[in-house]
Amino acid sequence: MKLSIIVATSQNNVIGKDNQLIWRLSADLKRFKALTTGHHIIMGRKTFDSIGKPLPNRTSIVITRQADYKVEGCIVVNSLEEALEKVPADQEAFIIGGGTIYKEAIEKADKLYLTRVQNKFDGDTFFPKIDFKIWNSVKREDHMPSEKNEYAYSFIDYVRK
Repeated sequence: MKLSIIVATSQNNVIGKDNQLIWRLSADLKRFKALTTGHHIIMGRKTFDSIGKPLPNRTSIVITRQADYKVEGCIVVNSLEEALEKVPADQEAFIIGGGTIYKEAIEKADKLYLTRVQNKFDGDTFFPKIDFKIWNSVKREDHMPSEKNEYAYSFIDYVRK
């Protein structure tokens, strides 16, 4: 199994505030959908709650410490290890948040799909600092603000060295 992380962060590594995204970038949402459709997506319960439903054409795995937590249309597990066991060996799975799950998964991930929003934001949830001794940038696309994308942003793909 290939484990990938997909995340949008600000320049100061903020990924959210009050369990919500701070920005809306149409291009980032399209990229997220294109990359994750047909795959397993792994998230924490708070991330799932912020989305509110299983995403179409993906297998949603929700990690929670709540023993009795159940949600229709999702696989519910109690650890990242248990989540990874649910993914077929020949597939790519995507970690989609939140902060605690990202911190745990970055040690295990093979690839990182980063959208860097070229702005600083106040937030309460952060992505771990990327260690460039471990991660190698293999692709980068820079974009200016537009009608559907309020901020400048970059798509940067990393692979573990």
